[in-house]
Amino acid sequence: MVDLRFLDALLGDGQQGTVSAGPDDDEALDAYSRVIIRVAETLAPSVANLRVRRRFRGGQGEGGGSGVVITPDGFILTSAHVVAGTQGGSASFADGRGFDIDVVGTDPLSDLAVVRASASDLDPARLGDAATLRVGQLVVAIGNPLGFAGSVTAGVVSALGRSFPARDGSATRVIENVIQTDAALHPGNSGGALADSLARVVGINTAVVSPGLGQGLGLAVPINSTTRRIVAALMTEGRFRRAYLGIAGGPRPLPPKVAVQVGRPAGVEVVQVVAGSPAAQAGLRPEDLILEVDGAPIERMDDLQRLMAGDAIGRRVVMRVIRTGRELSVEVVPTELAT
Repeated sequence: MVDLRFLDALLGDGQQGTVSAGPDDDEALDAYSRVIIRVAETLAPSVANLRVRRRFRGGQGEGGGSGVVITPDGFILTSAHVVAGTQGGSASFADGRGFDIDVVGTDPLSDLAVVRASASDLDPARLGDAATLRVGQLVVAIGNPLGFAGSVTAGVVSALGRSFPARDGSATRVIENVIQTDAALHPGNSGGALADSLARVVGINTAVVSPGLGQGLGLAVPINSTTRRIVAALMTEGRFRRAYLGIAGGPRPLPPKVAVQVGRPAGVEVVQVVAGSPAAQAGLRPEDLILEVDGAPIERMDDLQRLMAGDAIGRRVVMRVIRTGRELSVEVVPTELAT
């Protein structure tokens, strides 16, 4: 059973802080060190070393990764690929304690999962808001790379707004607003914390770019209003339902006249419409430029994906679009995304 006090806290907003450097290089170095030490000491009790048992054809094996405690009564946030193909395992902590875990819910299309440890007095991490991050900002990663528990690395936010594809069965989705960092990440860091200078978790480390492609590039799924909703659904329902439109698209600058009219610079251009999909049945076409959905402004695919949650399934939504210079209203009834 989920303690609703902690669910309310999960759905709350985090606020971002900054750290001022000292007046000279030596003081700045000391301040830098103090920040990392404070973050490490604050978060280390909240980061778990996860070990899971997977069944393979002809046998079974072990895998592992990291997790972040989000409630005292055992809920732990991690990456979906860390617990893929398993129903349970164990979690160990910096104080030497270990607990069995069960998988509560997974969402491969966001690469997030929630497991629960058989504990009642864990130290939950404080969740922040990745929407306030800035390129160049200090971040600290804590996890269990290559099985070395409680490892700490530091770096900066090297880019924002990255994306990468995720798959769940026959369904694919692009995870948007991914955080790129140069904090050193290795296999086993997945599911661990990416934290700001005030020890608030702003991302869940999820991917490492191989040395053959790029050195010092790691990616993290952001903690923001969208992912908080996903985590809350995983805790309470074991899954996150999504509405399906059947389009592929991307951001596109608006014509100057339209940009002035709507007060923003971009919309989402429809690149592809899946045959037989709700979008096709509603008459959406490639090159349509989506401005709004039910009055909500659309500038990026992430804006559209955020609105396609479970409550949109089977409900008529109105899209405001530009087609060959003319403004139209298109009514679409999304179906549930099948996986």
